[in-house]
Amino acid sequence: MPSSNWWRTAAIYEIYVRSFADGNGDGEGDLIGLRERLPYLKDLGVDAIWLTPFFRSPMVDGGYDVADYRDVDPMFGTLADFDAMLAAAHALDIRVIVDIVPNHTSSQHAWFAEALASESGSLARDRYIFRPSSDEPPNDWESIFGGRAWTRTPDGEWYLHLFDPAQPDLNWDNADVRAEFESVLRFWLDRGVDGFRVDVAHGMVKEAGLPSVGHPQQIGLLGREPLPYFDQDGVHEIYRAWRKILDSYPGDRMAVAEAWASTPLRLARYVAADELHQAFNFDFLAAPWSAAELRATVDACIEAADSVGAPTTWVLSNHDKARHVTRFGSSSVARAAALLMLALPGAVYLYQGEELGLPEVLDLPDDARQDPVWHRSGGTDPGRDGCRVPLPWTADAPAYGFSATGRSWLPQPDWSALAVSAQLGVPASFLELYREALRLRRTFTGPLTWHPSPADVLDFQRADLRCVVNLSAAAVAVPAGEVLLSSVDLAGGLLPPDAAVWVR
Repeated sequence: MPSSNWWRTAAIYEIYVRSFADGNGDGEGDLIGLRERLPYLKDLGVDAIWLTPFFRSPMVDGGYDVADYRDVDPMFGTLADFDAMLAAAHALDIRVIVDIVPNHTSSQHAWFAEALASESGSLARDRYIFRPSSDEPPNDWESIFGGRAWTRTPDGEWYLHLFDPAQPDLNWDNADVRAEFESVLRFWLDRGVDGFRVDVAHGMVKEAGLPSVGHPQQIGLLGREPLPYFDQDGVHEIYRAWRKILDSYPGDRMAVAEAWASTPLRLARYVAADELHQAFNFDFLAAPWSAAELRATVDACIEAADSVGAPTTWVLSNHDKARHVTRFGSSSVARAAALLMLALPGAVYLYQGEELGLPEVLDLPDDARQDPVWHRSGGTDPGRDGCRVPLPWTADAPAYGFSATGRSWLPQPDWSALAVSAQLGVPASFLELYREALRLRRTFTGPLTWHPSPADVLDFQRADLRCVVNLSAAAVAVPAGEVLLSSVDLAGGLLPPDAAVWVR
């Protein structure tokens, strides 16, 4: 595979392993099922896949509570299954990125079991963030999943968990923690993985003294205001050490940060030349369907990334956010947004099923929901299960081909019209739009230049590609040239509202 900074322009496809394809019939997606579906991804036109955690885990938080970072959970298969999948992907020129979870472990990790069995002030407890016994928590920090971020142990001490109590935060001032994760990186790099997605990359380091925030509903400040437990300057020292490890391996290995920062410039620090290669651009995902706001977001993100010589990344959906068909409230808008994103310079991240136009599943039965957000909110927040429903592969098969036995760990709605088999080869289907867009995207080069346009229209050019997105209420003229692709049928040389076109 060519290796010259492939990640700068790559199309990377996120696989929520449990919901992608079930190879053994138990209703849970696995590495065997993934391997069998790799030809589909090759034909789709992606350059790499990112796998959500498949490590040993009690699955309190969908595998983001890791009990053993060096083994595959039996739900997903074995290390041999992983190696076979990796070899098959590489044979198809598809790179593989795995998720690393360094902010916290599972409460069932051997280290945490040792910590609970050890005394206050012990070396075992120093690997986590414990604080002495008191009647009240050490500060007012809140869990991202709801409730306070502190839980008491039987001996009265408190331990920090910025997520679920089953996910105790590690103490990154501890040398054991730093050495362990450097070893874990090497373990997977030695097996041949092409990179890492770093979960909660803005976490790990907490402000000295653990000061209170002094504000309720702290999750509302994420990505907007400074927080004492996120985006501390000390994280950058960790990534400089990790970058040296990545650079020591052949084949252009990379890492992408899941990082929330209060400004695009603070986010750009994660992708300085001696740190990580990419950072997710959540500003684009969060932007409303507004020409002014989208243009401002695109400009700010390109400018911030350019300031450190890094590529921008673009994403519309992932395993933590409602699918964008539902967020936008319209398949037409979702199709136009896809062509907008895929025309931008940099790398793109696709979430499994977005190429099928899958909506968020809003009516899951309460007893089927598994997300800790649902449980910790007392059922007031539906959580993230609605974007994690297993994929429909075959319109008329049991479980739509996700599992040969018809089993599915989350119930699927009637997705027969959205299944891969129902869309493949069908002109103007969501799937064919993505397949053609990804094929054409490989030919796009150069920086972005804006054309003058009406207030509610985005119009930009990259080399000989021109992309026009109409967010207004009236049709607009299509620029002169060869129409390469459009999100809707064009009539009379006009681009309807909520539509996009690529012109050469």
